[in-house]
Amino acid sequence: MKLIIGNKNYSSWSLRAWLAVKQSGLAFEELTVPILGEDWEERKRSAEELAPSSGKVPVLWDGEAVVWDSLAIIEYLADKVGRDRFWPKDDGPRAMARSMVAEMHSSYLALRRSCPMNVRASASGFTLSAEVQADVVRILTLWAEARARFGKGGPFLFGTFCAADVIYAPVVSRFRTYGIGVPGFALSYMQAVWEHEWMQQWIAGAEAEQWVIEQYEMPAAQ
Repeated sequence: MKLIIGNKNYSSWSLRAWLAVKQSGLAFEELTVPILGEDWEERKRSAEELAPSSGKVPVLWDGEAVVWDSLAIIEYLADKVGRDRFWPKDDGPRAMARSMVAEMHSSYLALRRSCPMNVRASASGFTLSAEVQADVVRILTLWAEARARFGKGGPFLFGTFCAADVIYAPVVSRFRTYGIGVPGFALSYMQAVWEHEWMQQWIAGAEAEQWVIEQYEMPAAQ
């Protein structure tokens, strides 16, 4: 398998796909395509690996099969290695995990736009708009319910690391970058995600990158 990703410092959807492949336990080749660089438009048109997704990352190639979109990659891998590796076994937690993943996939535009992922950055004095604050409150509410109802088996949303943690990992990064205050239970959860072996590998890769995307740097400097 080959996974095409964007810059580790900025590409939240690439992080999700990368964590999903790590969760699958399958061997894969990783190819980073620096997004929004000087030759990005030309690269999108000419790169065969990106053609099926119209130049968007991530893209997973598995022989003749090609999957783009992080949620589709999670589902493809779950079909391939067994759904219990990605989703809670029981109906109750599995239903909530699926709903939380779908909501993250389709919602929280205010948070995404105002607080783009920037692993290396640390903002000071960042003020949240009412729209972003509403997104944060909703996310924390879901985290609290998942942890209270189904999280007793470990430090993650549903106890053990699963697709929900894969999907919300970039949110953990955003909350850290922009200094968003969270209650103690959320801080403990964020620490568990941040210190996870795979996240530490991703963070090290982000810190080693030389690419800088100015439009994603300015919000972090507010």
